[in-house]
Amino acid sequence: MKHYPHPRGPLYRRKRSIPAFHPVPVCPRADGWTPQRQVDFIGHLAETGSVLAAARAVSMGRESAYRLRRRHGAAGFAAAWDAALGKPHDPVDLASGKATGLLASYRCEHGRLKVVMYNGRYAAHRRIPDNDALLQWEKQTARGLL
Repeated sequence: MKHYPHPRGPLYRRKRSIPAFHPVPVCPRADGWTPQRQVDFIGHLAETGSVLAAARAVSMGRESAYRLRRRHGAAGFAAAWDAALGKPHDPVDLASGKATGLLASYRCEHGRLKVVMYNGRYAAHRRIPDNDALLQWEKQTARGLL
């Protein structure tokens, strides 16, 4: 009796859509949660499905990852975390400062981070400019100057 391989291949993994998110504002430290480490953590979390393994991959602790998730302004990060694990999450309006808890100037400066997955593996990340935040910031500064 012949056995045929699965049409999608033996390493087929369900494609997950991880939403772009704003990095959580933290104090700049060499050994802390930088925006680069945050996006790498989400990528490794989507790849492994383990918070501990993802935290170890970016040289951070599991407890500090959970603390980062609970911080003010981490709504997008938490939604990306849930999407990486395949859990349902509430959509976050990244164009709204009320939904994200972040100032327009911060959102404009740092942009959004998008995790790129290829064949179920973390391949890269992209920084997407936040044009909505730029327009909101310009409106706020124009009101202050008038």
